[in-house]
Amino acid sequence: MEHPQRAKASNTDRIWTKDFIFICIANFFIFLGFQMTLPTIPLFVQDLGGSDQMIGIITGVFTFSALLVRPNAGHALESIGRKFVYLLGLAIFVISVGSFAFIASVIFLFIMRFVQGVGWGYSTTATGTIATDLIPSKRRGEGMGYFGLSGNLALAFGPSLGLFLYGYISFTWLFLIAASLGLVALLLATQINYKKVEKPSEKESKKKFDIFEKSAIEPSLLLFFITTTFGGIASFLPLYTAQENVAGIEWYFLLFALFLMISRAFAGRLYDRYGHISVFLPGTFSILIAMLLLVWLPNSLMLFVAASLYGLGFGAVQPALQAWAVDKAAMNRKGMANATFFSFFDLGVGTGAIAFGQIAFLLDYSYIYLASAISVVFSISLYLYLLIYHKKHPVGS
Repeated sequence: MEHPQRAKASNTDRIWTKDFIFICIANFFIFLGFQMTLPTIPLFVQDLGGSDQMIGIITGVFTFSALLVRPNAGHALESIGRKFVYLLGLAIFVISVGSFAFIASVIFLFIMRFVQGVGWGYSTTATGTIATDLIPSKRRGEGMGYFGLSGNLALAFGPSLGLFLYGYISFTWLFLIAASLGLVALLLATQINYKKVEKPSEKESKKKFDIFEKSAIEPSLLLFFITTTFGGIASFLPLYTAQENVAGIEWYFLLFALFLMISRAFAGRLYDRYGHISVFLPGTFSILIAMLLLVWLPNSLMLFVAASLYGLGFGAVQPALQAWAVDKAAMNRKGMANATFFSFFDLGVGTGAIAFGQIAFLLDYSYIYLASAISVVFSISLYLYLLIYHKKHPVGS
């Protein structure tokens, strides 16, 4: 017979609870709806008569509006509660994506992409915090890796599904289907038991106008230089492969997601056991090689190799940096730590999309991935600097 204390300990360390499963499934559906629009929005902008610059701007406004609301979302998670913020974000997302079905001008698309970013900012800040609440602290790296798989599964099917449907149905039906998937996430989210919010102390209440969690800045800044690469891939890779007559863009997203999942299956455990150094440097070097292969891009084989390397790298780096950001924050600042982390994520994607739109307009699509490679080198250099700095100036010395 199992000892009662041992049974209690194993229960406390359990990741796969009912609520954790529900948040993963809800996350899968909202990401599936989002990922369907990722490669099709640039095509929709082109269909409406927009230029490469406009594609970058419309991609960027989404991420910048998400960035603007994340600090507010972080505070609301601690003061109002997880459930309200999450459901509000999901509802805004569903309404905005559904509205794309009836848009006939780039200006209105710009406005509703801004609104979509607000919903995305609230919902993704909330869902990361809710997952953090539900995962035992000793297994946070592993748990966040599993949670990330729900988004990765959506990434495996979403872009390919969107591009497939684009060939057979109108944009109207495509966006209505994407909105319906978000609605499924909203319904699932109502079934989760959320952590009760403790009233902030007087000292913490004075921080209500801060916009970042200081302890999360370093991993978030490293993430910024990585996610600029994603802005170039999400916005321009379908157009780049079409220009170069390289087939298989649907397989690119599928392979990227597959290797992302493979990477996350073991990267979280490596982080828990050996720390971020065990996953960050191998992961970023993998991303760097992937970007250089896209600069070259002679054929479909190199496209697929780049997808695999990018998936391995991104799948290792992103959950490790998120666990690092959350681990360093106080218990009552986990929401702000997640808000900070995703703010830098959004800032990287948005900055990349807008800057790369200009690069595409002035030069060529291939230069987008050269600039992306340089951004990854910045991240590696900053990480090495931080390692040396913290070795010389340990905390508490």
